[in-house]
Amino acid sequence: MAIADDLKKTLTDPRPLYFAAGTADLAVQQAKKVPGLIEQLRAEAPARIEAVKNTDPKVVQEKATAVAKEAQEAVTAKVAEVIGAIDPKKLGETAQDLALRGVGVAAEYAVRAKETYDKVAEHGEQAVRAWRGEVSEEIVEIAVAVEPEAEPEAEAKAEPEAAAEEKPAARKTTARKSTAKKAAAAPVDES
Repeated sequence: MAIADDLKKTLTDPRPLYFAAGTADLAVQQAKKVPGLIEQLRAEAPARIEAVKNTDPKVVQEKATAVAKEAQEAVTAKVAEVIGAIDPKKLGETAQDLALRGVGVAAEYAVRAKETYDKVAEHGEQAVRAWRGEVSEEIVEIAVAVEPEAEPEAEAKAEPEAAAEEKPAARKTTARKSTAKKAAAAPVDES
């Protein structure tokens, strides 16, 4: 029964749908920002292109070479430090510490993921409510526009008909006597 209850709860839980709606709503909000970003890039593009044209390739190459040499020296020093510090006893302890830290970090990320999921689902629930409200308002506006105001006489005629439709018609039943009652009432002849 517990599995059936869990399955029923899972299938009737609206949170995944709210999460999807929230994700879609957030995507639409971000998409609305795109035209502004494109305009900003259009405005900044000429200045950036001009800066690239005016840059001397030799200067860029010298900077890249210097950064690469620094990175190589840093990696070589770090590798030498790690190799020199290897101790078989400490290696096991370090591996265990790293594993425990990994479990802690994974648990922290799981909690953060759950919190983010709940926030997006809540946002989706609010978005769905807003969508439903907008849709219902539009339907009311359309109904008012399509259906003209009813005349008072038509309303008065409609009210008695509606009241008559609400009350079910009384059923007439006839009393039937069972054959068992008739047999019990008849005198028995023993002669």
